[in-house]
Amino acid sequence: MSAHELALQKALIAHLKADAGVQVLLGEPARIRDAASGPEAGFPHLLIGRCESRPVRADGGGIEHALTLTAASRFRGTEEAKAVLAAVRVALNEAALEADGVRTVSLGVTFADVFPSADGARTFAVLRVRAVTEEVEA
Repeated sequence: MSAHELALQKALIAHLKADAGVQVLLGEPARIRDAASGPEAGFPHLLIGRCESRPVRADGGGIEHALTLTAASRFRGTEEAKAVLAAVRVALNEAALEADGVRTVSLGVTFADVFPSADGARTFAVLRVRAVTEEVEA
């Protein structure tokens, strides 16, 4: 991971863990991880998954990111997964994130999908987040 990807992930997790709406659904401290978790993880939880990035062809050397966040719920039905999706969307809507000398220029949820697992034991909410980051000038 480059400095931009790591800094964005660090800032994103810190921001979501500090958000009261997210804490109501994911606990305190909020169950947000960047690695697949087993049954001991607790539910619902949010997984920071795939991260795609590419340079932005503009002055300043920005990086465009596409992050995949997945909420997992054991609640029968879609209500809890949709609630987590909504809380994360509100928390991230145009949030200004900064960590390790990198800040977001823009940030928002561009896609969401809610669906049950094949066995019906879990419901997932997948969110695609688009962010553009740049280095903070000293």
